[in-house]
Amino acid sequence: MHLTTTLIAASAWTGAVLASPISDITTTPKSAYAPVSVSCPDESLNRVASGLHPSESAYISSRRANADTALAAWIKKVDPSFDTTTLPVVGLAVSGGSFRSMLTGGGVVQAFDSRDSNSTTSGIFQGLTYFSSLSGGSWLLSSLIGNNWPTVSDLRDNLWGPNLANNLFLPGGSNATQNDKKIANDIGAKAKAGFPTTIADSWGRLLSYQLFKGADGGAAKRLSALKTYTNSTAYDVPLPILTSVGVLPNACAGPANSTQYEFTPYEFGSWDQGVNAFTNVGYLGTRMKNNSPASNQCTTHFDNLGFVASSSSDYFGGVCGETTGLVAAAIGFLQTLVSTAKGAKTVTYAALPNPFYKSAGSPLLSARPQIHLTDGGLSGQEDPIWPFLQKARDVDFLIINDNSADTAQNLPNGTSLRQTWQRAKKVGLLKMPEIPPVKTILAKRLNTQATFFGCNEPYTMTIVWIPNVPYISGTNTSTSQVQYTQEQTASLINNGNHVATQNGNTQWPVCLACAMQKKTGTTLPASCAACFKKHCYTP
Repeated sequence: MHLTTTLIAASAWTGAVLASPISDITTTPKSAYAPVSVSCPDESLNRVASGLHPSESAYISSRRANADTALAAWIKKVDPSFDTTTLPVVGLAVSGGSFRSMLTGGGVVQAFDSRDSNSTTSGIFQGLTYFSSLSGGSWLLSSLIGNNWPTVSDLRDNLWGPNLANNLFLPGGSNATQNDKKIANDIGAKAKAGFPTTIADSWGRLLSYQLFKGADGGAAKRLSALKTYTNSTAYDVPLPILTSVGVLPNACAGPANSTQYEFTPYEFGSWDQGVNAFTNVGYLGTRMKNNSPASNQCTTHFDNLGFVASSSSDYFGGVCGETTGLVAAAIGFLQTLVSTAKGAKTVTYAALPNPFYKSAGSPLLSARPQIHLTDGGLSGQEDPIWPFLQKARDVDFLIINDNSADTAQNLPNGTSLRQTWQRAKKVGLLKMPEIPPVKTILAKRLNTQATFFGCNEPYTMTIVWIPNVPYISGTNTSTSQVQYTQEQTASLINNGNHVATQNGNTQWPVCLACAMQKKTGTTLPASCAACFKKHCYTP
């Protein structure tokens, strides 16, 4: 179902919300979504963006031990003649693209996951050290981490399938009115606690009913709590990174040089000049001044996982003043939830108290009481590569599942890759391999198969670009589609399997292993020569 039908179907919901007595914020029930005031910890909440946070470093060190064992096992399974004495640090990035990306990316994860697939690529997931996401990709990652990393098959059968059939704007189907009142109460409770509420809160709470198990739609799920989940404490899963971009209030979509922000279970902040700082994500929402709490009271529970996913996917700020049409109607629809809280404003971005307020080390933000975030794709960079271009993160090999809609057929053409490479080059981040112009990508048909970038650039990481290709008819769905039958959900996931395995190409796992090991200095099998000839882009 697309946005037109969605808004018609939801008209009864709108009336129910507006007629509800919850419009009085003084009577708003308590909610697990609302931030909580606590005593401040002894340790500093902020740090300069120099090196990794000690907790991330510790996690990566332990994760590498498990990842290397799994990666070596997969490579040896592909071809026992590979030398695995040296292994790369491997990351996975899943692009924006709404539910199209969530489901296609889910299919890629499924094909990589030895718990969930017998495909030729199964086992790669166990060898990942990092997993980044943006917008629709962040819905996938949030659903995985928020449910303690289940298999995609479990999510398909027990969460996504039935929930997406209900429609994003009607959470719970027949229970939509009850759930919508819960959502409005959640937002009202946050406002009552003294925090800004925008349509990003509405968006995040609606998304959460699609992404998380449980009757409350993940109201209590916090990003900072995920590090205590069993799969994380056992170091069995990659470190998750969700990205967003900063934007000025009342501005249109951010330019290509918009500040890139990232969320991890440890921190929120940016490596970019002008910010160059991070804050403890568990205390996000705390009023700060010059890198210290403004009082002896700090905030927790602001880092709701659905709100983080919304901050990564809130594309409504890109309408640039549009007052008619479907997107504007959707904004008005979401605003009905926010309007239940007295004093709420129609703001189309995610808003959070600025942890770097009055900080001389963050001149871009020093004078701003709030930070506003929006969908990272609005800056033209749909692929969440930026976290891995930083010198502090030693990522050698990045698999990018690109599900962006650059073409009229809702397929990628490399625009995002090129945009990121151009910006990285401009600011002196040299780990990004050269990406050709879109016309070259199309002329060489690089968007129809997996492509290796950086094959012959020894000082860059290697990027394996696996763009979405509709191997199964009808899987290149519109970004605006917000309702999927269970059959459609299964079909897009299945197509993601085909993307991951290059439509079952028997040589593909060998070629992928060749790409992984090319820069390790180890001896490669003779079969790698043909792989590089087929898949390597040579400038």
